[in-house]
Amino acid sequence: MHRAAPKSDIDESELTVTAPKTEAAGVKAVTVALERAVEEMGVVRTARTLARVNQRHGFDCPGCAWPEPTGRRRPAEFCENGAKAVAEEATLRTVTPEFFAAHSIDELAGKSGYWLGQQGRLTHPMVLREGDTHYTPIAWDDAYRLIAEQLKALDSPDEAVFYTSGRTANETAFLYQLLVRSFGTNNLPDCSNMCHESSGTALTSSIGIGKGSVTIDDFTSADLIIVAGQNPGTNHPRMLSALGDAKAHGAKIIAVNPLPETGLLGFKDPQTVKGLTGGVSIADDFLQIRLGGDMALFQGLGKLLFDAEDRAPGTVVDRAFVDAHTASFAEYEKHMRAVDLTVVERATGLSRDDLERTARLLAESKAVIICWAMGLTQQVHGVATIEEATNLLLLRGMIGKPGAGVCPVRGHSNVQGDRTMGIWEKMPETFLAALDREFGITSPREHGFDTVNAIRAMRDGRGKVFFGMGGNFVSATPDTEVTEAALRNCELTVQVSTKLNRSHVVHGRTALILPTLGRTDEDTQNGVRQQVSVEDSMSMVHLSTGRLTPVSDELRSEVAIVCELAQQLFGPDHSVPWAELQRDYDKIRDAIAQVVPGCADYNAKVRGRNGFQLPHPPRDAREFRTATGKANFAVNDLHWLPVPEGRLILQTLRSHDQYNTTIYGLDDRYRGIHNGRRVVLVNPQDITALGFAEDDLVDVISEFGDGTERRVTGFRLVGYSTPRGNAAAYYPETNPLIPLDHVALRSNTPVSKAVTIRLEPHVHTA
Repeated sequence: MHRAAPKSDIDESELTVTAPKTEAAGVKAVTVALERAVEEMGVVRTARTLARVNQRHGFDCPGCAWPEPTGRRRPAEFCENGAKAVAEEATLRTVTPEFFAAHSIDELAGKSGYWLGQQGRLTHPMVLREGDTHYTPIAWDDAYRLIAEQLKALDSPDEAVFYTSGRTANETAFLYQLLVRSFGTNNLPDCSNMCHESSGTALTSSIGIGKGSVTIDDFTSADLIIVAGQNPGTNHPRMLSALGDAKAHGAKIIAVNPLPETGLLGFKDPQTVKGLTGGVSIADDFLQIRLGGDMALFQGLGKLLFDAEDRAPGTVVDRAFVDAHTASFAEYEKHMRAVDLTVVERATGLSRDDLERTARLLAESKAVIICWAMGLTQQVHGVATIEEATNLLLLRGMIGKPGAGVCPVRGHSNVQGDRTMGIWEKMPETFLAALDREFGITSPREHGFDTVNAIRAMRDGRGKVFFGMGGNFVSATPDTEVTEAALRNCELTVQVSTKLNRSHVVHGRTALILPTLGRTDEDTQNGVRQQVSVEDSMSMVHLSTGRLTPVSDELRSEVAIVCELAQQLFGPDHSVPWAELQRDYDKIRDAIAQVVPGCADYNAKVRGRNGFQLPHPPRDAREFRTATGKANFAVNDLHWLPVPEGRLILQTLRSHDQYNTTIYGLDDRYRGIHNGRRVVLVNPQDITALGFAEDDLVDVISEFGDGTERRVTGFRLVGYSTPRGNAAAYYPETNPLIPLDHVALRSNTPVSKAVTIRLEPHVHTA
């Protein structure tokens, strides 16, 4: 039997703390995965569904974007959190019109995101009209008509904002951006703006393409892998298997992180005999770096590599690669030689021995991969930090060779594919011109809003309609109070969703919920089962086929929603054949082949055994499509974040029972946090020095140079192994601490990994 949805919300008084785990995965992970799946789906549905996750002719996991192996796949090609993601989507719980009749919008607004998400799958389109207290059912045609009327009534297409989540498949993303550009705007913010925008910005500048240069097979060819600002054990657990394989082939692995992440310390692969009895120590070295110290680390390593080159000329700097394929090397060398290692030690919290040991491995290794995630991107100087990491690889000639390269690890399952398909507010002219030729439209050329600028526009009355294609915009964005006020300032908000979330209860004057199929659901159009395609973190594109019977006949595919809305908005004489594209997704892929670079013969190639890999000129041919025609060494002034007296530097992070804004449960067992989420992890010495004791309740106040402050209340202090002066807490509970204008330079990504805070005793109020 599957369990019923929780009737009560989170009770933080039940929170307990135990010692952090020293090993990840293993039998416990299998047990938790199966328990959660059966609770949500039942036994039969669980067996049918999990057997198809990430399998050829199956469906792509709706969780992370880690790639599947190119060789033989395991019977269980998913992780614990992947099973949780599938169970959340394939749940038998439903949110029906009767549910909305029983719960007013004010009551729902008082519930946590966890409670809302646990209620189940949405079954019917719903509308909340101005002045109403409850959502009520609406027919699909009426919903489309309402949206079209609101869009046509705008003074300018630029008054509409069209957001996209990374869960959206390639076919939907392509049609969605086509609809938006046909309407006349480039306002296409997406979740990339909040995660790997800094990676794309840095890599485009350095190597000419904003994607990683390695493949899954490169991991077994590498002899050194640096994993920085990343927690694979929770955020993409299948990466641990790839790292384990790399170690088996002789690779050394260095973890760079403020927190000791369990998965990188010990990994029990539950699909091997050894994994059931004992674990593998993944990280050969753990550099417990201070928050904001990563740029200093990479610059310090650069200086030490030049020192090593001086001691043994011709053995460290790959002169052949540098001379043939790079620009600005002399400027970079001059800058690195001037780096002060005492400043690096102070900024990173690492010892000279730590730095020299790491530099020695870099100098001696023949194939180096550097992986990173949000710990690097969500910093004020995140773009420059990633450029510095890339500089080290260019110095050693580690781009365009087996077992070496840059590896930004994307979070959501198709966030990279969405960008490839045109979900970006500033797509290049070549893409827009090809789109116009294929469909006979005239795409706007003026750049649109990214996520932060979209919130500013809605806040200021310049954005009047918000359309969300998946995701949970309210909980994914910073400055919660400002974001919620911005959405409430809209004339209309539309959410295309599979499940209830916070964005449904923070609404415009009129609000629509449009229920859609998920990855696991069978999608039949014109009597024929359809397939969609996705792109993983390493540019592999493959098909995904859902086979579960949808929980309601009222669910529409995202493709159908886009096409049916377009027909209502543009009428029957529009140059885009929307009805034809909806009936046959192969025709969408034929159009993609004509418009999207690297996608020629898309329909044939995507049906290959492993799909196909998109071109990557630096990886494929050491070709760098930058302004200089070469890979560019970046020269950046060193920035780091000192800890003010009596203050801490905070990073936000996920619980192990969470994926992005979706909270599966209340058990962050790797960190030893159970039955609650409002915690602040602080070094025990800092807790004492600040005049507190472990288990105290505190308010957390963020501080900024202009006098701006933000506050969240009632958080429990937990002593934890963090560097002195650093702290960590879960999001979205701490999103209110991040002002809208606290963003990374050049990428405009909200900065959630380097926030100055102070703690105050929490005062209970009646």
